Amino acid sequence: MNRATATAQAPGRVNLIGDHTDYNGGLCLPFAIGLGTTTAARARGDDRLRIRTSAYDEAWTGRLGDLDLANRATLPTWVRYVAGVLWAARESGWPLPGLDLVIESELPVGAGLASSAALECSVAMAVGALVDRPLDPGSRPSIAELCRRAETDFVGAPTGGMDQLASLLALPEHALLVDFADTSLRQVPLPLREAGLVVLVIDTGVAHELADATSGYAERRAECDAAAAVLGLPRLGLAWADDLSRLTEELHQARGRHVLSESARVEDAVAAIKDLDWDRLGATLTSSHASLSRDFAASTPELDLAVYTALDAGALGARLTGGGFGGAAIALVRAEDVDEVQRQVDEAFDDNGHPAPTQLAVLPAAGAAVLAQA
Repeated sequence: MNRATATAQAPGRVNLIGDHTDYNGGLCLPFAIGLGTTTAARARGDDRLRIRTSAYDEAWTGRLGDLDLANRATLPTWVRYVAGVLWAARESGWPLPGLDLVIESELPVGAGLASSAALECSVAMAVGALVDRPLDPGSRPSIAELCRRAETDFVGAPTGGMDQLASLLALPEHALLVDFADTSLRQVPLPLREAGLVVLVIDTGVAHELADATSGYAERRAECDAAAAVLGLPRLGLAWADDLSRLTEELHQARGRHVLSESARVEDAVAAIKDLDWDRLGATLTSSHASLSRDFAASTPELDLAVYTALDAGALGARLTGGGFGGAAIALVRAEDVDEVQRQVDEAFDDNGHPAPTQLAVLPAAGAAVLAQA
């Protein structure tokens, strides 16, 4: 029996390490944060769709028949993420009624904290609860794939699926190890609170747009696909290190070096966490940033400033997080040092003529949940 109303919340995420590895078939290690997006869904007796969000003044009204790839370009950009989930749900056989959706979010858009995935997953969870779809942990990888299809196929952002998996499957005080060679998952205990540590998120305020076909993110993905094609592989992360010598273009070699070394750094990070070796973890994070900046060319002056200022101020390690080309950096910081690191980062941004970044200390939080249904 279908529900009349349902409300669900899905968190954003921080990727501790492993960027641009998901779509390349490599490893990544994200965790959910305590900020997210909430969707309240109500079934209608007709085929109408009404969507309202606190982020925009104007609501959107349409019909179930508008959920078509041919119509997506006519929709406002923010609506495409919601409509994409509903489109993918119908494609997957969900019996959708007309819907009223009200969406509230605490996440900044374009900051590299997976605000789009949190939106998609909150809509999928609320609507899934409304139409009695399985939402248990064993069913959530398929819901994550539904949301990834919404973003990739409907919105047009060539993302890899890490964000949706983290938002749906994260556990408190854990990171989620994802191997995109086979999409296997493992929960990794991450006792930062017990160790007296936090992850400081430094949102540079430089927004990145993954859905833009001309974005740096899309360009890097195309470069990785081209390098994989030269090697005769479906994804670059499936290569061995000695395969890179067969790449005749230095650009392809550089992209390959990052992808393969980044997956190795994820393994190093997991080992350091298991050994409670936080200095080693910090050094691994900083090495990741160097690779993303040098071999992948995904950093920006603001991200570099945030990373190296945090390190100079006493952070154990720091790196850009998310797709890069803007967004946020993260720093592994002792709890007692957070205020000083924040102060020095603010001062550095001011000295360099940049607006003050938004800074937030986070710890690993729970994944998506249905809050109410009736």
